[in-house]
Amino acid sequence: MTEERREGLPEPEKERIRKELKWAYDFDPKDPLFGLSKADLRGPKMSRRTVLRLLAAAGILSMGHLLPKPMGRIAYGQVGGELTAGWAGTGEIRTLDPAQINQVLQFQIASNVLSGLTHINADLIAEGDLAVDWTVSDDGTEWTFFLREGVRFHNGDPFTADDVIFTFNRSKDPNQSIHSRVLAQVESVEKVDDYTVKFKLSAPQASFLVKTTERASGRALTIVNKRALEEMGPEQYGLTPVGTGPFRVVFHQLGQGVVLERFEDYFDPERPKLDKVTIIPIPEPEPLAAAIEAGDIQLIGGNPVAPELVDRFLANPELVVDIQPGPGFQALWINPHREPFPVPDFNKPVEELKKERGFMVRLAIAKAIDREDLIRRALFGRGVPAFGTINPAMRFFFDTAINETSEQRFDAEEARRLLAEAGFPNGEGFPTLTLKTTPAGRREAEILVNILKKNLNIDVEIEIRDFPVLIDEFDTMDFDLLRIGSGGDYDPDDGLVDWMQTTSKFNGPNRPSELPFGYFSEREVDDLIDRQRVETDLNERKALVQRANRITSDKVAAAFLFHPVDVLVYRKEVNYPPESRIPGLVDLDRVTLSP
Repeated sequence: MTEERREGLPEPEKERIRKELKWAYDFDPKDPLFGLSKADLRGPKMSRRTVLRLLAAAGILSMGHLLPKPMGRIAYGQVGGELTAGWAGTGEIRTLDPAQINQVLQFQIASNVLSGLTHINADLIAEGDLAVDWTVSDDGTEWTFFLREGVRFHNGDPFTADDVIFTFNRSKDPNQSIHSRVLAQVESVEKVDDYTVKFKLSAPQASFLVKTTERASGRALTIVNKRALEEMGPEQYGLTPVGTGPFRVVFHQLGQGVVLERFEDYFDPERPKLDKVTIIPIPEPEPLAAAIEAGDIQLIGGNPVAPELVDRFLANPELVVDIQPGPGFQALWINPHREPFPVPDFNKPVEELKKERGFMVRLAIAKAIDREDLIRRALFGRGVPAFGTINPAMRFFFDTAINETSEQRFDAEEARRLLAEAGFPNGEGFPTLTLKTTPAGRREAEILVNILKKNLNIDVEIEIRDFPVLIDEFDTMDFDLLRIGSGGDYDPDDGLVDWMQTTSKFNGPNRPSELPFGYFSEREVDDLIDRQRVETDLNERKALVQRANRITSDKVAAAFLFHPVDVLVYRKEVNYPPESRIPGLVDLDRVTLSP
């Protein structure tokens, strides 16, 4: 959806877009409710005008929201049947407990099993899920949710306000949930009656419905079952969680996969359509390709499809390849606690850091990477160069100039000079490093190694890890170089709060006690991120976000590589309706199979 497509529209459509843009941006940025009334914000589904206003106020309104929607495939097919899906890039699905989920490939499954108060739709707008309606106070700090009655958990327990309170108390405890910081602005949750709950916030939060209460990407208020947790214990609950979603887990064994069956008592009698879904972890790209080409699996979820497979799949008439912009970033992480690139303290001006041997090496590595070349060779041109965690899907917040201003911008000559000044002229005396990646990332890693050899004359050996093992080594800071990234990031909090603060949930949470921080720690960045979370002036928040993003880029929190595309692949007998096509997710409750 581009400006070019807009130019091809009839004049009445262009005039409609101009009027909608004018209305969407006609608000006072100092107004924490962005000029909207309580009636405008009321659930369970807001009007188009209100949605456009909120998108504009959050800084994520794009031309794609205004252009006429293209016609998608209509999901015809019979109710029932069994779908077999391959989950790419992993050998096991370690947990489905929302309090512990730290991988997109996990919440893709959990979103089919557990519910939240809200759930995003294909336009990334929150709609009612277990909440049928909601209201908000005049100052935007009290949200009252009216819950769906008659809902049951998979074990037969009725769903009530008590389950919301239990989930909140569990999720706000950092000893029980890695997502406790998502609830930082929630001061309290009150049970009004069995089907009404009231949230009290410390300050208005524009992303409250799509970040805090959303069942998939937010996870802090994905509703869990108290009795099942007490009877099973957290470990077993992570394997076979009990939720209120359209499917229930009937089998889950590490290394073998997950089997979901239709939940007959789901609150929407029209969903799910399928009787059964079998999910098989497939870590290697070639077996994954062979399986879907042969019809042994019918859909691919999990980690991104290996780029070298996409053109092959596009050429196969038996497959559907749906490519959309991907909200995320990918990076090469450099351990600041290891030789030859140690940085004991990032709290110095960049010019001072440039005088330190370890930082010189980090910056040399980042500057030696030709991102355009990497995207062309490794991703076959499908990607956007990255210089931070804030991705193009965040629209208003994305810094279009950072690729020209970042200290990480490609400059092979300057990279070689830095490496020489650090004591390794032309790579002489430089130790052999290890780069850890997944089986699906092997090709990209080989190209990265080639680029570093060509531009710095340094040797890097590749070590392949199954994805859960890679995550463990990332969390414990057990690596020289490591390839990992993020997906499903639609708000700056996803890229900054989750990744770039000293206390971020992915910043070396299980590191050895003698390490003062994980991969990055910077006081000004911590402060900027805290401030942007509660800033209601859109332009002020943008300035804070971009300042924090530039510092993390200039101080090489990681060597940022690219923002990917989102690719969903399935066989033509699978009917995947447009309303279920949510980037980063694989919601299966409306999917059918052709006879």
